[in-house]
Amino acid sequence: MAEKNWQAYDKDHIWHPYTQMQLVPEAIGVDRGEGSYLYLSDGRKIFDAISSWWLTLHGHAHPVIAKAIAAQAKKLEQVIFAGFTHEPASVLAKKLIEHAPEKLEKVFFSDDGSTAVEVAMKMCVQYWHQHKETRTTFLALDGAYHGDTFGAMSASARGIFTHPFGSMLFHVIHMPFPTPPVNGSKEYSKSEELFLEQLRNHAKHDHRIAGFIYEPLLLAAGGMKTWRSNVMEEAVKIAKEYGVLTIADEVMTGFGRTRTFFASDTIAFPPDIMTLSKGITGGFLPLGVTLATKKIYEAFLSDDRSQTFFHGHSYTGNPISCAAAVASFGIFEQEPVMDRIATICSVHNELMPKLAEKNNYNFRIQGTMAAMEPKNPEGYLSAKMQALGKACLDKGMLIRPLGDTIYFLPPYSTTRQDLEEAYGKLQEILDNDF
Repeated sequence: MAEKNWQAYDKDHIWHPYTQMQLVPEAIGVDRGEGSYLYLSDGRKIFDAISSWWLTLHGHAHPVIAKAIAAQAKKLEQVIFAGFTHEPASVLAKKLIEHAPEKLEKVFFSDDGSTAVEVAMKMCVQYWHQHKETRTTFLALDGAYHGDTFGAMSASARGIFTHPFGSMLFHVIHMPFPTPPVNGSKEYSKSEELFLEQLRNHAKHDHRIAGFIYEPLLLAAGGMKTWRSNVMEEAVKIAKEYGVLTIADEVMTGFGRTRTFFASDTIAFPPDIMTLSKGITGGFLPLGVTLATKKIYEAFLSDDRSQTFFHGHSYTGNPISCAAAVASFGIFEQEPVMDRIATICSVHNELMPKLAEKNNYNFRIQGTMAAMEPKNPEGYLSAKMQALGKACLDKGMLIRPLGDTIYFLPPYSTTRQDLEEAYGKLQEILDNDF
């Protein structure tokens, strides 16, 4: 932007997300990004410890993806996707199906994670409608977050995000979150047992249930809560036993975040539907995907046009976004991405337990995510953690706590040195100011 006062104009006119505009000073200007770092307008360099809201996969401004976007923009920028197609969408669909859990063979494109979830939930409800059954109730986890549109909010936990809209949200049964045992026992904890018991009871006896939606292994916006793969496997098994459709919301966990390519890869039973977004384009462009089994897809096939899945978005299957996603897959294929992921995981496992113990915090690690919070939390609006986020910026590090939860979820470009320095800076802040 050529204007010299663009930041002042932002302050006067732009309404930022998840931001109380009366309390937050002028937004921080960013001139460029490179690898795991952002370069600010005031000359500072900061480590992006949260992948800019969990989006940036391989690092900022990765040249392979940037080149693919530029090439596609010169060829085809957009075309209606109802009845038309293009090579980037087809190539991306092929790569997604090759990497996805078994039987997820149909790809529906949308715009972002929230819309991918809306698509999934509508698929479930209409699937049962096509079979002459009225099933409109969903099962979900307490503490879940699935997006900010109304269907996604309905599936999410009731709380500060959803309170103003409570009377407008449809009924969803939220089951207790299956917290793992503190002592690391292989036996189920009481909350795991209660979750599985309630899931079985609802799936077996409530014939209104359309589907069970869950974030596999990791509840992100809900506080980076982790649950065990053996419990997830049993839950999906129970749902399938009683014919309840399963939706794995992998918007955040997909593309290596939990160490396997998809979090759903850790269990024996594939979901019926899976949602993707965030890292799918490497963090460059918006794109949502809902993968479904052939069984789901075939329920919509009919000579009667009224049986169509009437859903779409203006930018569905955008060629430039698809080209970015294909390029991101290429990076996985051509560069040692899984080794980079392993390095991040290794540093977390070495340093997070020590950091948490020294500060008397609870902690958990799931793949490239490591989180901790005080044993006496203040809640989502914690002023202390807001101040900690600012102190991190002053130290050259972007960390945006989720309420009381401090976490690292860096891009895969992050080196051991980058992450060790980040842990060191966080300890300095906790020592001096908190």
